[in-house]
Amino acid sequence: MSLVLLGTNSGPPPLANRYGISSALVINGRTYVVDCGRGAATQYLRAGLSMPSLAGIFLTHLHADHIVDYYSFPMLSAGASGAQGFRTQVSVYGPGPAGVPSTVAGAPGPVPGTAQMTRLAGQAYAAAPTFFMTEHIGIDPATLLDVHDVLPPAATGASATNTAPAMRPFTVMENDDVKVSAILVPHGAVFPAYAYRFDTDHGSVVFSGDTALTPNIITLARNADVLVHEALHPDGLASLGLPQSLIDHILLTHTDVSELGRIAAEAGAGALVATHLSPGNPAAVSDATWRRLLRDSAHRSGYGGRMLLGTDLMYVPVRRGALRG
Repeated sequence: MSLVLLGTNSGPPPLANRYGISSALVINGRTYVVDCGRGAATQYLRAGLSMPSLAGIFLTHLHADHIVDYYSFPMLSAGASGAQGFRTQVSVYGPGPAGVPSTVAGAPGPVPGTAQMTRLAGQAYAAAPTFFMTEHIGIDPATLLDVHDVLPPAATGASATNTAPAMRPFTVMENDDVKVSAILVPHGAVFPAYAYRFDTDHGSVVFSGDTALTPNIITLARNADVLVHEALHPDGLASLGLPQSLIDHILLTHTDVSELGRIAAEAGAGALVATHLSPGNPAAVSDATWRRLLRDSAHRSGYGGRMLLGTDLMYVPVRRGALRG
């Protein structure tokens, strides 16, 4: 099993020097993508991954910076030949409907979940496959997606006003390669927002998604080999010229990098990889500063595992116990 960070930037605004948040796990030759930020399809190929190996896509939540390149995978690659395309169905798992009304003009009704979002994307981009199919040189991209809305178990009592109660992880998907579990995480108004855990014979990897501090992450990441966690450096926000209301929102809905050592230590994770860097612009926070902050966080918490700064196209081999200590 190997972990590949396709993009490590946070937030919707694009950067020239970091791609949008997206990661890939390669397990026994099959590839599972977690989140599809800006440039995910391009980075997937730059990482040397082949489209025919794509077996699944998992979306932690439906913010723009996590889904903007989602439909690029089927729209650009479905039905194509060779390493740039795929011809078998790809399973997609993402948040179900939030149960709240949409406030977007011209979009009456509730906010769509992943399945409806996919259907609407297929309709919005219907011209291209229609023209291709008329000329017998293409297929409908939607036919190569098997989309599953993920909703928390009813017993959790979770809702748009109680977004991440303390809970146990629940199984999202399981096959011969991997068992994928999820847990709710708090991320402002977003519901549902998930962290995912991938358990395999080779080891385990947890993706935090976007989250404020929550015991649910420690529950999900217990004894994981790798915890891939978002990171916020509050002081770095000051140089961006953001309105105070936005800064306050970011501070309330994300996790300060200073907390990551404690989280990894309490979870007993073998290693922590910091990604979804906020701010992601090296002009605001340099890689050297991020690494120092991670070291300081580990030192304060007594965490003895590895603390790795995520960079675009970073490759991390995962073997049970290999990254511990």
